[in-house]
Amino acid sequence: MSQLNFITESRKGKHLTYEERIKLETLHKMGLNSSRIAEQIGGRSERTIRREIAKGMVELLNSDLTTRMEYSAEIGQSEHDRQGTAKGPALKIGKDHKLVKYLEKAIGKDGESPYAAIQNITNKDLQFETTICFKTVYNYLDNNLFLNISNKDLPVKTNAKKRNYKKIRPAYNNTKGTSISERPAAVAARDEIGHWEMDTVVGKQGTKTVLMVLSERVTRKELVFKIPSKSQVAVVKELDKLERKMGKSFSETFKTITCDNGCENLDFDGIENSVRNKRNRTKVYYAHPYSSWERGTNENINKMIRRFIPKGVDILAFSKKQIMQIQHWINNYPRRIFNGLSANMMEQKTITA
Repeated sequence: MSQLNFITESRKGKHLTYEERIKLETLHKMGLNSSRIAEQIGGRSERTIRREIAKGMVELLNSDLTTRMEYSAEIGQSEHDRQGTAKGPALKIGKDHKLVKYLEKAIGKDGESPYAAIQNITNKDLQFETTICFKTVYNYLDNNLFLNISNKDLPVKTNAKKRNYKKIRPAYNNTKGTSISERPAAVAARDEIGHWEMDTVVGKQGTKTVLMVLSERVTRKELVFKIPSKSQVAVVKELDKLERKMGKSFSETFKTITCDNGCENLDFDGIENSVRNKRNRTKVYYAHPYSSWERGTNENINKMIRRFIPKGVDILAFSKKQIMQIQHWINNYPRRIFNGLSANMMEQKTITA
């Protein structure tokens, strides 16, 4: 059999093996060009052979002290190994296209963070070939390794320095309401459920319809209501409607409500007094002006609402069904602070505890 009749299984898309480099060295010494070498090795393109020859060329000394350039399989393999150690590990997500598609939908379309997207795999018992952590997803996003999502799709990603929260100002427009400084320490410590924060989310400038939102401090349970205006009457009317629906359990559920000094919240009598018997149904406390951190739960959950209703959008355009879908999404969102449990899961956990 001729030395040229090498029979090699096609390895298209694979790196050259050391055995193939030995064959390449032999054929190159025989004077064959890269095209003929590619044919003899089999399954390799001429371009691959040309690149390999250039990579493995070495200068050798002849007996008459002149030099010549030849391809060396040893040098080619050594250079291949060196480049392999410098390229870093392969992508952990590999060829799991099903997982990639899920992450692109969860983050890009459904507005989930990488943590929530990964945690929902466990919560919903989803099955994929690959297991990765949320930090790996962040790294992939930082390096633009996804085709359809990027850092721009993340809800929040910032390394901004935290502000100083020491300065507190009195509320000159609300001298009769009970200050947050008089609120029981157990409420601040989140020792029991039933203590809520209340706020309004406004829409497009010049429109009246707003959202009234209530956030439970322990479980982060969120209630979202569409009301016709940012007014005291609208806020009290919505609370009255909620009390009529809940009956006696309203007072057990809403032990306290903490809100800011916005004009819509200043009717503390209307908020506190029952529509059924005029007795106290809850206790309202007012945060200090320019102190949004005193209602941090409320503020953070409002950011989640903004994923669906950005600033400058008319809230009137959203139906009650759509508002309920947003509320459902928030209450089933995996929270890192709860080790992946959602507000609904936390509520169930506290009830059965």
